[in-house]
Amino acid sequence: MLRWLVPLLVAVSLLLPSPVVALSRIKDLAAIEGVRENQLVGYGLVVGLNGTGDTLNNAPFTKQSLTAMLERLGVNTRGATLRTSNVAAVMVTANLPAFAAQGTRMDITVSALGDAKSLQGGTLLVTPLLGADSEVYAVAQGSLAIAGFAAEGDAAKVTRGVPTVGRIPNGALIEREVEYKLSAQRGVKLSLRNPDFTTARRIAAAINDFLGEPTAEAADPATVQMQIPKNFRGTMVQLLTEVEQLRVEPDQRARIIIDERSGVIVMGRDVRVSTVGVAQGNLTVSISERPVTSQPEAFSNGETTVLPRTDVRVDTDNKRRLGIVGEGVSLRDLVDGLNALGIGPRDMITILQAIKSAGALQADIEVM
Repeated sequence: MLRWLVPLLVAVSLLLPSPVVALSRIKDLAAIEGVRENQLVGYGLVVGLNGTGDTLNNAPFTKQSLTAMLERLGVNTRGATLRTSNVAAVMVTANLPAFAAQGTRMDITVSALGDAKSLQGGTLLVTPLLGADSEVYAVAQGSLAIAGFAAEGDAAKVTRGVPTVGRIPNGALIEREVEYKLSAQRGVKLSLRNPDFTTARRIAAAINDFLGEPTAEAADPATVQMQIPKNFRGTMVQLLTEVEQLRVEPDQRARIIIDERSGVIVMGRDVRVSTVGVAQGNLTVSISERPVTSQPEAFSNGETTVLPRTDVRVDTDNKRRLGIVGEGVSLRDLVDGLNALGIGPRDMITILQAIKSAGALQADIEVM
């Protein structure tokens, strides 16, 4: 009987509904300090445009750059009048990946700096990309790929996307590496993307349970410090690979994000409301003028006059009622209750702020 009873209990336990817990990988919750990208920027010229480049009279920096480039190539144009419209001054931006090796390539973005109409069909000339320390880390060059376009005639113009911004896949060649010896570190720091005391403590506990020793601790809401165990010395990549895959339930404080310009409202799942009554309605008074012309009878000495006619209408919107929001309702119940009152996003923003002022909303409101 025991041989059949144990498998039966296991099968029944698998059929029972289990609580749904949103677990996330540590890899998605935190970043490893020191493993990051570095921003690069450069100034260059795009040539080969079909008359859509900068106007040299309106963009003196383009003319100066063109003259300097031609002089480096042995062409003297000092004092000459340049009228080409096939050249555009651009800013080149890129993100240098972490641990990028010398000789590898990365993507770049090219943006017009002057009054160029389009960069379509252009070619970026050799452009050094500088870091924050003014050192050259990469060199960019290549043909641009433009997603947008512009076309115009005598009486109409059509523009799709942004034709003055383009990308060059693998358009930059890395010339200098950013040195960071990860394997030589005695400890690492995990930086939480959304700082929170509870989440940091759960991450430290998950790491300690996995390693079997207290090697990690939450230093603050945004940082978890982890010492490298002796059995993982020299194998930092293996340790971080194992730690990244550990799953933790993140926790965040209840927040409501409001963008008043677009009327967007985003609420967290932990938003709660105490018992409160909500009413929403508008008194609309509309006044319309419809003057009437009065003409005298035929062969009379009367005059034509205009008689005023005014219509006044008052709309109290009687369909709106006072609604009661229950104690500690969930996010779904709160939204359903406000929607039942016929409240739009704009009015909902005002109501949420009023509920917060009344002390009945247990959440932080952040206005973008």
